[in-house]
Amino acid sequence: MNYAHFTKYEKDMKTKRNIPSVMFSQHPDHAGKPYWHTKPLVETRDELHECFLMMQDLGAEEVMWDWEGKLVDEAVMERLLSEHLAFFKTHPLGEKVFLTFRVPNPRVESGYRLGRAFMVILSAREAAQGAGLPSSPLFEVILPMTETAGELLTLHRSFERFSKAAEYSFGQKANGARPLEVIPLFERVETIFKSGRILADYLAGYEKQFKRLPPYIRPFCARSDPALNSGIVATTLAVKWALSEYAKFSKQKGVPTFPIIAPGSLPFRGGLTPETADAFLDEFAGVRTFVIQSAFRYDYPFGVVKKGVRHIIRKAPTTKTAILSEETGRDIERIIPWFEKPYRKAVQEAAPFIQRVAEHIPPRRERMQHIGLFGYSRGVGSLRLPRAIGFTAACYSLGVPPELFGVGRGIERARKEEQLHTVDALYKTLRPSLIRAGRFLRKEGLVELGLGYIAKEVALIEDYLGEQLGPRMKEEKRHVALSGKIIAALKKGKPFTKEIEEAAVLRQALG
Repeated sequence: MNYAHFTKYEKDMKTKRNIPSVMFSQHPDHAGKPYWHTKPLVETRDELHECFLMMQDLGAEEVMWDWEGKLVDEAVMERLLSEHLAFFKTHPLGEKVFLTFRVPNPRVESGYRLGRAFMVILSAREAAQGAGLPSSPLFEVILPMTETAGELLTLHRSFERFSKAAEYSFGQKANGARPLEVIPLFERVETIFKSGRILADYLAGYEKQFKRLPPYIRPFCARSDPALNSGIVATTLAVKWALSEYAKFSKQKGVPTFPIIAPGSLPFRGGLTPETADAFLDEFAGVRTFVIQSAFRYDYPFGVVKKGVRHIIRKAPTTKTAILSEETGRDIERIIPWFEKPYRKAVQEAAPFIQRVAEHIPPRRERMQHIGLFGYSRGVGSLRLPRAIGFTAACYSLGVPPELFGVGRGIERARKEEQLHTVDALYKTLRPSLIRAGRFLRKEGLVELGLGYIAKEVALIEDYLGEQLGPRMKEEKRHVALSGKIIAALKKGKPFTKEIEEAAVLRQALG
């Protein structure tokens, strides 16, 4: 894999680093077994080998090493360097390839896990020096569920205090001269929408704290959790506004921003596959780093995956953000609730069935009890749902794709308010996304499960599209038949995990 594609701007003295176009993650959304493995389940002990293969085989420029809510191999640096030193001699960590920790947010996940991640970052310098490699191979972390600039600044201060304590205790200057960089991960629609203002507050606080500006910022827009909370249209519109705000921020403040987005393979979680990469990059022009999840890597032919990764690497640096007017921002802010509110009502209707099916979703990674993010617990009593992948898998297993939730009534309202042209202009792939998801719809299931509210959504979407939703290809018809078997088994109290797995393989993603 050729790593010489970084633009001159991104290698100048200001950024002092290469900005990757692709970041490979550990999201457990694959249906089948990885090409390098004997089973679909990837255990913690497998992830280090996976990390190396993603760099060697598929050209991963960056790998997200997840400390948030999951088991993790804390000897990652020592093991990588001892087992694959020849590769890292030619692809030095921290220069040509990157390992980026997603650390726990102390506001949400308390305990010592953050400190353990800090210790690995600090000790990585020693491991690299011992192997004759550049120092400070780990220097950047992702802060999930970022809501305020204060959380980012607190993380900086925490690392500084930890570094000084380590230096005092062990007698070595911690992490060389390179400061820790923090990637804010925004995971709610309302936070994504206002994230440009959060960056401005962060910049002011950073300058006050460090007496200088950061060399760059990599704002990270989640794609799954905001969809889980608010649906696909509200999420996409918020991301479009955020990308525009980041571009304005860079121009006004003189600090480069390199946005990141983390889409899954199914449209509800983003719709990025090796086959849709070109359209996705056009839809989210201006995004600099695309997170490649497990289904993209493992549920498509190996050659197709490599071709898709190479295409993203070539094209990502060339796309330009569409700058939106303040009037458009106000329109987006008005439109979002039109889709968000009916989406949540649709989820409420389907929730009892989603919860029951989710218990049978087969695991693909080892995880601890995950501290999730689902807004309905604040607004709709005690409703609790699985994480985004399990939620999506359960809905598809029932033959009720969640892409359809809330969209019909949202479109109806947008048309009434004469704003449908705004939705169509900003979300160019909405129609193909609905059609793609709709091919896994089993209309009989809407009657069997008593989902009248969602049935009305489907009718309104079909009116918008000018065509009927439902399966067309042989694989889609087989998927719909499996959904019927799952519903029948659910009603009889019989097991149906086998059918869930078969259906997931057919749609080329678990959830």
